[in-house]
Amino acid sequence: MQQTIERDQTRINEHIRITPVRVIASDGEQLGVIPTEEALKIARDAGLDLVEVAPKERPPVCRVMDYGKYKYQQRKKQGHSSGHRTKTKEIRLRPKTGQHDIDFKVKQAISFLAARDKVQVSVVFRGREIVHVAEGRRVMESVVEALKEHGKLEIPPTQQGRRIVCTIAPK
Repeated sequence: MQQTIERDQTRINEHIRITPVRVIASDGEQLGVIPTEEALKIARDAGLDLVEVAPKERPPVCRVMDYGKYKYQQRKKQGHSSGHRTKTKEIRLRPKTGQHDIDFKVKQAISFLAARDKVQVSVVFRGREIVHVAEGRRVMESVVEALKEHGKLEIPPTQQGRRIVCTIAPK
């Protein structure tokens, strides 16, 4: 199995073969179209690199800059482009969960919604608790009511076997 290594196609310093080139100074000033050797000399005198930023143009556009800093900015820009991916967080409750514990779980759910994540609220019945479905629905309704101002009800409470489930999305 052969691995393909992604290489950077940006040409810098001596790798720029075409002459003349349009040069932009490190402060953004246009230096005009000059021979590549002269542009390299300007870059070296400034202690920077000559980087080809628009290779498809005629003549190619080169900029006098710190190449390491330029690569860092490119990587940083590429990393932030994806943005926030919505995750689904779950809070689990039982029909006999105490009010303080419910309040704590609601507070957690509010922080999830503030971070733009969906929250799945589950009331789980164990053993003979399934007889007290009404108590489970009461717990679910109190949680949904508490989260109404922080998110919108995406999937209303439905019973799925031994659990009641609903999903709340951030506003």
